[in-house]
Amino acid sequence: MAAGAAPFRFFDLSVVRTERLTPNMMRVVLGADDDFVSGGRDQRFKLFLPHPGQDVPVVPRSEDWFAEWRALDPGVRGVMRTYTVRSRHEGEVVVDFALHGGGRGDGGGDGGGDGPASRWAVTARPGDRLVVLGPTVPDNGGVEFEPPAGTDWFLLAGDATALPAIGGILDWLPAGARAKVWIEVPHPDDRQDLPTMADAEIVWLPAGGLLDAIRNADLPEEGIPYAWIAGEAGTIRALRRHLVNERGYDRKHVEFMGYWRRGSDEEQLLAEALTGQDPHTAED
Repeated sequence: MAAGAAPFRFFDLSVVRTERLTPNMMRVVLGADDDFVSGGRDQRFKLFLPHPGQDVPVVPRSEDWFAEWRALDPGVRGVMRTYTVRSRHEGEVVVDFALHGGGRGDGGGDGGGDGPASRWAVTARPGDRLVVLGPTVPDNGGVEFEPPAGTDWFLLAGDATALPAIGGILDWLPAGARAKVWIEVPHPDDRQDLPTMADAEIVWLPAGGLLDAIRNADLPEEGIPYAWIAGEAGTIRALRRHLVNERGYDRKHVEFMGYWRRGSDEEQLLAEALTGQDPHTAED
């Protein structure tokens, strides 16, 4: 199926309102009709932003849109990023942007500083226009959190760039589901209230504390776990090795995503993705 065809299509959206959730997280609420259908959990989508001086981003709409977009001048074509649907309500899509110390895509920000997506989110005003390539059916390829039947408990771990996805997963988990959650944030004031019906134990960590916290954690020894981990690629790669090699977790039960990589900005990662080195997974 060609990229951009069902179950995804382009949507012209505009900003309804914004909110500074914490010092390093900005929420942008977009107006969207019922055709934009989220699968919940860690639902990702492509977001295209205009360059300064443009009212709307320049995005080809044909079935071969990606090749046409690549062929355009980078200073003209819409700035493409991957983000997470934090929540979906009637007429609205909620997207949270990590602003500092964050990473690439999937609810993240701009690695190591304020890139174009962070700058756009901070300055966005009601009526500002953008384009997204979003899902039109709930069962789509933009959802990674898919626990197998028989899962007994969940391990969720990530940094600030993964916080929107973790929030979406906690929203989705049913009452009584057991979850142990670790979230690394740049500042104590970046902690958020994460409502969930699950039986979730949430541990907030300072920047750089994720790997050691899980290495030293007392994890359940009984039952089948399902782990979802996302954030800085090197950290996530090491964490996956720990879970598989040292804890003995089944590789198929560990979903992992490198949302950003230390020492690389979003443009470098995008260039790698365009040449087939997709930075979405921490194994790359």
